[in-house]
Amino acid sequence: MTATAAIADLETRAVASAGINADVTAYHGVVESLVAIVQEFGTLYDWAAERPQPRALRGRAPVFVATLPERDDTVVVRHAWHGGLLAPLTGDQFLKPTRAPIELRHSATLRALGIPTSEVLGFARYAAWPGFRRVDVVTRFIPDAYDLGMIAAGLAPQIDCDDALAATVRLLAQMAAHGVVHADLNVKNVLLRASPRGALEALVIDVDVIVIDDAREPNDIMQANVARLVRSMRKWRSQFGCDVADTRLAAFASDAMAATPVRALASGTNRTTSS
Repeated sequence: MTATAAIADLETRAVASAGINADVTAYHGVVESLVAIVQEFGTLYDWAAERPQPRALRGRAPVFVATLPERDDTVVVRHAWHGGLLAPLTGDQFLKPTRAPIELRHSATLRALGIPTSEVLGFARYAAWPGFRRVDVVTRFIPDAYDLGMIAAGLAPQIDCDDALAATVRLLAQMAAHGVVHADLNVKNVLLRASPRGALEALVIDVDVIVIDDAREPNDIMQANVARLVRSMRKWRSQFGCDVADTRLAAFASDAMAATPVRALASGTNRTTSS
């Protein structure tokens, strides 16, 4: 399915009852479940927080895993928070329409391009200060996946770190081929899992900040993404003492640059050229 076809399958429903002022946007078939949850629990995040958790997940705040009522969809529910220096002031309030629609659109675009990423199923926005919204984002749960930071720290011993770095190089090559720049590429935004074919697969997540630029040279794309990820690995090493020495990072960067495609791949998929 193309990104355009996927986005055309979205529905938005208003929820205004019992003190709730919210709207829910999701794919057909999922939206009714999310609306029912908001009506009963107030927010998707509050609902997910009450479910038994198969595994602890963390972002800027706890991230919860739950199964949608009357469906087999296991999902991850994340409450959006600002990062950076202004985070203590801005907290969890975002200017409407928030970045959730961008994240959903980028997820659909990357998946249509064949770049592994999490599937954003929908989101709910809640009224805050005038012109601002709080937001929960729902993605499909990826079982048996571990982020690159966990692997480097030895917290996922079933995955070899060198194999994880090799899979990450393959992911970076795919991104460079399609002009995908990730402005916040770090060790928490690369997930590793065994693919259905048994090989290790790397996925890129938190894609609301990506830019897709067909006109930019793949070599420039690769350099930008590698620089961000290597910087994150060094920061992670200083915090957790991971076995990612400079020689290992240099070899990773060299392998990634050597894997850079000669030119961007042609695609009939509609591209998003701004974040």
